[in-house]
Amino acid sequence: MKIRKTFAAAVIAALLLNLFGTGVFAADDALSANVFMTVANGELLLAQEPVEVTDYNSDGKLTIDDALYAAHEQYYEGGAEAGYGTEYGQYGLSITKLWGAENGSGFGYYVNNVSAYSLTDKMEDGDYLTAFVYTDTLNYSDTYCYFDKNTVSAKAGEEVTLTLSAAGYDDQWNPITVPAENAEITVNGVKTGLKTDKEGKVTLKLDTAGALVISAVSEDTVLVPPVCRASVSAAETDGANNNTSEDEKDDTPKSPVTGENNTAASVAVLSAAMLAVICLAVLTLRKSYEK
Repeated sequence: MKIRKTFAAAVIAALLLNLFGTGVFAADDALSANVFMTVANGELLLAQEPVEVTDYNSDGKLTIDDALYAAHEQYYEGGAEAGYGTEYGQYGLSITKLWGAENGSGFGYYVNNVSAYSLTDKMEDGDYLTAFVYTDTLNYSDTYCYFDKNTVSAKAGEEVTLTLSAAGYDDQWNPITVPAENAEITVNGVKTGLKTDKEGKVTLKLDTAGALVISAVSEDTVLVPPVCRASVSAAETDGANNNTSEDEKDDTPKSPVTGENNTAASVAVLSAAMLAVICLAVLTLRKSYEK
C-alpha cells in the first residue's frame, strides 16, 4: 500500500512539473509588451520598429517612458544612457533628450495616433508609439500626421490607396483631425511626385518587391513624418504553380469554425487533458489511502 501511495504521489508531482514547465499556466513575473516605435527629428530615425518593452523603473506598469527607454537601449548607439533623458518638473515627468537631441520642451509623442497626456501613460502590447523632436522651437508648428493604414501588403505592380490625416485644433482648442492635402509621398526616403488630394488620399503603385517605408513631406507645412510599412512580394511569373491554396501552405492547425490558426485552442485542449490525468491520479491516491 505504501508503494502505491508513493507511486501515485510521484505521478502527480511529475504531471504538475510537466504542466507548469510547459508555461500553460505559468505567470510571467516581469511585465513586458511588444510595441512599434517611430522616432523623428525632421526625418525618420526609426520607422515602426518592433521594441520589447519591460518595466525598467519597476513601478508595476508599462509606460511611454518604459517604451522610449527600451527603444534607445535596442536601437540607439550607446543605449538609453547616451540618447534618452527625462526629468521631473512642475508638469510631471518630461523628456529632456530624445535620440541624442536636447531640445528643451520641444518634444511630442502620440500613441496609436492620439496625443498622449504624459510619459506615464500606459502602453499595451501591439501599440504604435511615435515620438518626435520639434524642428520649429519658436512656434512649435510641426504637424503630426498619419496614414489610415499602419501596414499594407501587395504584389509588385499593384496599387494601394492611402489617406493622410493631420492632427490639429478647432477654434475652441479641441483636438481634431483634418485631411493632409498636397503632401508628397516618399518611398524609402525618395520623393515619388505623387501628392495627396483634398481628402488626403493618394494612390501609388508599388513596383519594387521588399520591405518599403512610405512617408510624406510637404512644402506648405512642417510634417512629422508619417509611416506606413509596405510588404511587397514579387509579381507572379507565367507558368508559376498557383494551385496551392493559402490553407495548404500553412501547416498550423485551423479552427473548423473560423478557419483561423488554432494554436491557442490546441493548448487549451492539451491543458484540459493533463488536468484530467491529474484528477485521475488524485482519485487513485485517495483510494489507496482508503484501503
